[in-house]
Amino acid sequence: MNHIVFANPNLLYLLLLIVPVIIWYVFNHQRTHASIQVSTIKGIGKNHFTYKHILRHVVFAMRVLAIALLIIAIARPQSTLSWKDEESEGIDIVLALDISSSMLARDFDPDRLEAAKDLAIQFIAGRRNDRIGLVVFSGESFTQCPLTTDHSVLINLFRDIKSGMIEDGTAIGMGLATSVSRLKDSDAESKVIILLTDGVNNQGAIAPITAAELAQTFGIRVYTIGVGTEGTAPYPIATPFGTQLRNMPVEIDEETLQEIAQNTGGEYFRATDNNKLKQIYEQIDQLEKSKIEVKEFSQKDEEFLTFVLLAAFFLLADIVLRNTLIRQIP
Repeated sequence: MNHIVFANPNLLYLLLLIVPVIIWYVFNHQRTHASIQVSTIKGIGKNHFTYKHILRHVVFAMRVLAIALLIIAIARPQSTLSWKDEESEGIDIVLALDISSSMLARDFDPDRLEAAKDLAIQFIAGRRNDRIGLVVFSGESFTQCPLTTDHSVLINLFRDIKSGMIEDGTAIGMGLATSVSRLKDSDAESKVIILLTDGVNNQGAIAPITAAELAQTFGIRVYTIGVGTEGTAPYPIATPFGTQLRNMPVEIDEETLQEIAQNTGGEYFRATDNNKLKQIYEQIDQLEKSKIEVKEFSQKDEEFLTFVLLAAFFLLADIVLRNTLIRQIP
């Protein structure tokens, strides 16, 4: 679709200068008419308006129009033509996020859960051609947001996630199974689950490997992310003296997470700090971007020459008229 845009739109404010010019012309024109008092006008012939009187105002109008056209020209009007060529149905992605109490550990800034949310939101913002959903789990799991292209709604729901929303624990198998159920009927060219956890499966009726087999059956690729530093991490513990940080051992079932990723054609990643987690999201983003082809085209053509030529025409007409037809006005 063609439409006009300006490379230097702020220069269009110069058009406001034309207003005082017109006001000055009208005021000055009224002052040039002198008047005298006479006893009778019988001996004075009638003063008829001729085409020259009209041309004088036409010349001024052309001069103003020429100035306006030159201002528009230096603002660089451009006609744009853009279109999109989509060659696939895109990717459906479900983010499965562990929100158990252990995700409040402070080995990430400000903690594991907030760091995971912030970086996931950045990931979502860069996937505007995909449908994305959100599943959260701890002792059980539920769908926080079904697959959607309305990423602003998804991001708002992401920001509302807090640890303690559901029963505590780590039901990795249930989180993965719920994610599979959101994708199993999808007809997208590529179906992906990104599962992030910091623990070991200790809740739920479905084992993680069983859920991975379901994902494999429906052609769903699973990327797993283990979150937590090596060794120990500071956990907030409620005490009679308030919340205190205590170093607790980090326990992540990496063997199971690796097996889930391997069985479904995905990859396993270990994030030990914010920067590493950011790199993991960027790596997954690049891996999955190669699965779709969306081409956007935009073409801009300069249109200022038309306005310059019109301005030159009006200026030339102004000069010709002032030196010929209206050189002398009776």
